[in-house]
Amino acid sequence: MAPKPSPKDKKLYFLITGDELKELQRYTWQMTEAFGLDTRIANYKGKRPIGFYSWDLDCLLCLENTLKDEREYPDKNTDGYRNLARLVARLREEYDKNFDRSRNRLGISKKVAD
Repeated sequence: MAPKPSPKDKKLYFLITGDELKELQRYTWQMTEAFGLDTRIANYKGKRPIGFYSWDLDCLLCLENTLKDEREYPDKNTDGYRNLARLVARLREEYDKNFDRSRNRLGISKKVAD
């Protein structure tokens, strides 16, 4: 079941168009565990900004692993790789700016965990 947003939950908006959008849509099958995210991205046309909560971005940022996968991108110089890498970098930058990265999923401070 998807988390229900509270009034305190921040939603970030991104305009994703062109080749970045095409490359992202190739990987919607990886987003099936984020309720409805796969369908939202598959149906997204890039006309208006799309909003993501922190848990949506958690799922999208798993694409960082896809970028490292030699089977998916054996050649890091392809347009597809560069487009997805550029998008993931934008998502990561906004995620890090807007959500507290000093805590892990268990709520334990990284300083304490180290």
